[in-house]
Amino acid sequence: MAKISANYEVVYILDPAQGEEAIAANVAKFQALAEQHGCSDVVVDEWGKRRLAYAIDYKTEGYYVLMSFTSAPEFPKELDRILGITEGVMRSMIVCKDE
Repeated sequence: MAKISANYEVVYILDPAQGEEAIAANVAKFQALAEQHGCSDVVVDEWGKRRLAYAIDYKTEGYYVLMSFTSAPEFPKELDRILGITEGVMRSMIVCKDE
């Protein structure tokens, strides 16, 4: 039997060089995207600027954001695609907490 919905967590790192306004806009964009696709229990936890474990494109700091949500299995694939093509996203990882 296919799952109707599952709990997911996504952590993404934004480039802090783009400025506070662009960071806030990206965080709001991804939260709105989750809410538009019918996700429930959307919780965004901004961890802020932290030092990276290793340099990414010669950058040593990143702005970390954790977002938790419940959705159908199709949405995380779309979210991963959008995170991959969005300017300023350095890294992202989506994890299903139910498995």
